Amino acid sequence: MLLSFALSACATPHLQGPQTPPVGFTGPRIEAEALDRGVFVVQDGARLPYLRWSPEGQQPWAVIVALHGFNDHYASFRLAGPWWATRGIETWAYDQRGFGLSPHRGEFAPESLTSADLRTIVSLVRAERPNALIVVAGESMGGSSTIAAFGGESPPDADRVVLLAPGVWGWSSQSPFNRAGLWAAARLIGDRAVEPPAFAVRNIRASDNTLELIRNGRDPSSILSTRFDSMHGLVDLMEAASMRLGAIEKPTLLLYGAHDQIVRKGPMRLALERAGERPNLRTAYYPNGWHILNRDLQGEVVYRDVEAWLRDAAAPLPSGAGPVLPALRADPKAR
Repeated sequence: MLLSFALSACATPHLQGPQTPPVGFTGPRIEAEALDRGVFVVQDGARLPYLRWSPEGQQPWAVIVALHGFNDHYASFRLAGPWWATRGIETWAYDQRGFGLSPHRGEFAPESLTSADLRTIVSLVRAERPNALIVVAGESMGGSSTIAAFGGESPPDADRVVLLAPGVWGWSSQSPFNRAGLWAAARLIGDRAVEPPAFAVRNIRASDNTLELIRNGRDPSSILSTRFDSMHGLVDLMEAASMRLGAIEKPTLLLYGAHDQIVRKGPMRLALERAGERPNLRTAYYPNGWHILNRDLQGEVVYRDVEAWLRDAAAPLPSGAGPVLPALRADPKAR
């Protein structure tokens, strides 16, 4: 065992790398297909499929580029997208690398690559909709990717940022047992994909929308068995998100639910305290909210708040949701 751990220290958990552009590659582009589907061809020639929901008979006044959560895919905004479309907001949701129908399914991509993808896609969407407010909305891991990109040295050229229960459960919030176990597993058996044991997740719910959870679990585009090196990559990404939240310069709205059992209250409190008081960061705490806020039974409450904030970032939210950090500081479970 000691020899195995010593050898594992020399290994680096696998992450998928950039592709080699195909012969004749002329640069990033949008390839539109039928029924509001298509592909973003990004900087290295990788093809990232998207779904789009557009207002009927009018140009959108705002466009949301939407990023899904871990092991999910572009259809994660299938409830929010049509609702926002009725309010004149267009949504483009795409498969991040390693998920859905994107390249190297099941293999995690480094933050540097996913940030480059987001910069490229935002640039393509802005060129397509030059007169619209351009917004990036990330859910769970998609929120982690969004924070990492906008808190980095070369943020995407968007106007606003929306974070729906962003993943901030990084290494500094993990127990020593979790850190040691995942560190070793990612190096010794990194390519082994496993499902979480039933006893570990039996009482954990991502949403109060049971039908949506069942549908998502039966969706062939969802990933149910996860590689250990992908879990390691996810925790790396969430640590970066926890550290960089306060570095985002664009106006940002962060939403969080009191019943979130995936991104727990302690890590969220830590990330917000690290970010500090920032005039461009607004938060909303939903007493009835769970983790997958845009698919909860009260999802329309969230959609309406996002729309109102995009129209006027200083106006009260229709839901009346208060700030997140004071609520967490008053909750013993957030320590």
